Amino acid sequence: MHPAGSFHEADRSELIRRAGERGFAVIVGMTEGRALVGHAPLLIEGERARFHLSAANRLADAVSASGRVLAVVTGEDAYVSPDWYGLADQVPTWNYVSVEIEGPARRLSRAETEILLDDLAARYEAPLAPKPAWTRAKMDPAKFSGMVSGVVGFEVTIERLEGTTKLSQNKPAEAIARVAAELAKLDDEGARAIARRMVRLREEG
Repeated sequence: MHPAGSFHEADRSELIRRAGERGFAVIVGMTEGRALVGHAPLLIEGERARFHLSAANRLADAVSASGRVLAVVTGEDAYVSPDWYGLADQVPTWNYVSVEIEGPARRLSRAETEILLDDLAARYEAPLAPKPAWTRAKMDPAKFSGMVSGVVGFEVTIERLEGTTKLSQNKPAEAIARVAAELAKLDDEGARAIARRMVRLREEG
């Protein structure tokens, strides 16, 4: 997380919304003093988060052994040119938003892992309507069973939920407006999303 307190995000509802919208996390675990990293779809609901990893991934064994995990959800980001501030003696920087989820992790049973897979499919098939939603009913049961054997599900009890909202809050309002205007012109959806966040944050005051 960014060390500057002005960029810390502690609004729980915002963090849950942000993590839920992005829905994809960097999963970090430790083994023998070494960090292991994986990537996984994430479902966050109240005080818990669920994800799954390949059973062949060493990270799955590390999380099972340590019983603890860190999940990092990164949102939009954008490069900020110092020229845009309209201020002297500025340097290049990056604006971005992120979420950090940390806590004890419990390995899910096979039945719970199947429920997780069903819930993930339901979550990400819904926005594809009017396409008929995919469900495992479309698969041969034996084939699905074999594929479930290849993944490991986890549930994290959220002890720490924090994030970074770095949107030039440390600059004068006029400079923030100029940066947002420049980002909004770019042919980059991430940059435009950051611009919208900057405008919204300024309006909310």
